[in-house]
Amino acid sequence: GDVNVYRIGGGKGLFPVRAFLLARRLHRQKKYRVTWSIMAAYAGFAALFFKFFNPRIPLLLTLQEGDSEEHILKRVGLFYPLWKLIFKKADYIQAISKYLADFARRHGAVCPIEVVPNGVSLDKFKFQPRRQNGSGLRPQASENSKIIITTSRLVYKNGVDVLVRACARLPITNYQLIIVGNGPEKPKLEHLARDLNVADKIKFIGQVDPEEIPKYLSGADIFVRPSRSEGLGNSFLEAMAAGLPVIGTRVGGIPEFIKDRETGLFCDVDNPGDLAQKITRGLDDDKLYQRLSESGRKLVEESYSWENISEKMRR
Repeated sequence: GDVNVYRIGGGKGLFPVRAFLLARRLHRQKKYRVTWSIMAAYAGFAALFFKFFNPRIPLLLTLQEGDSEEHILKRVGLFYPLWKLIFKKADYIQAISKYLADFARRHGAVCPIEVVPNGVSLDKFKFQPRRQNGSGLRPQASENSKIIITTSRLVYKNGVDVLVRACARLPITNYQLIIVGNGPEKPKLEHLARDLNVADKIKFIGQVDPEEIPKYLSGADIFVRPSRSEGLGNSFLEAMAAGLPVIGTRVGGIPEFIKDRETGLFCDVDNPGDLAQKITRGLDDDKLYQRLSESGRKLVEESYSWENISEKMRR
């Protein structure tokens, strides 16, 4: 009711200037009290330009970047001195992980920084005892199959290719890998699955409505995402909320919620063999499985519910 959305044409390259000019014009009419930039990228530059002309208006910067620092700096390139000013000119920074808070400090932030992660709607992810599947969606899988699932944009950073290679090394044959999500890597992943002779074991669901994701998670046995970089990893938290054991890598913000053999399992980055071993261990060890399932859900309830997160954001 009190929100206006202004869509700006011209593509990403022109967005910082066009957004700044529109904001400046609107500010003359509405007298805004705060500038809020989501991520230190195109919106960050627009907010920085606005800050140059309105230094007394506080600038809040939210960081939820998922790409690796190396990738980000490569894209920034010659604009690094200007990009660094986004952090230096911010009056307050909210980061979704300690990893991103440290990232901000490394690149010039001197203002207060608070870690407020993304959250999970617990009412949508009903916890149920695992091993009693059947209520969820089990696409093209028999009741005796082990269902491995990942919900992910199909981009290089999320390491879905590593997961496909790991599945080709699994000692079991009664499994199904469900990949929920879409992206530019999909053709390569489909080709890889055929080359490794596991195409019949992998189901590409494609993009689904967010409301449908809990149904897919409820029908799975284990969640896996061998990320190469990650700002936080909300897909892990959703899987944990559904009671799924999760397997991830020690990158970005993931170690802030995965404690090895307590709330999840770690695998090595870019190591399909190690990942195959961790998937096997997670599925075969019933005591470990149950511990990961219960402790993961408990962690999300205590630290990542939207009720708690929204209160932190309000403050």
